[in-house]
Amino acid sequence: MVAGFSFTYLLAGVLGVWRVTHLFWGEDGPFDVFVRIRKLFGNSVFGQMLDCFYCLSLWVALPFAWVLGATWQDRALLWLALSGGAILLERATEKQKGQT
Repeated sequence: MVAGFSFTYLLAGVLGVWRVTHLFWGEDGPFDVFVRIRKLFGNSVFGQMLDCFYCLSLWVALPFAWVLGATWQDRALLWLALSGGAILLERATEKQKGQT
């Protein structure tokens, strides 16, 4: 990892990736804006990407990794780590099936 890179940045990156991914993937948003975006893309490649938290987290993590990493090796590692962290956070916070 880059010298000077802190756990705080990694944690902030994971939380940011999770938040943006969750917003586009599963929330309505103000005035149902995110519902409308998902409907707009329908069953297209982008629509299918918006239906899959795992897929979407990879694309959302890319700009976060670009900003946080200093070299292409750091960015590649961060890209996967940020997406993986967001997925783990989603799994930890998702409601159990059958529970309300």
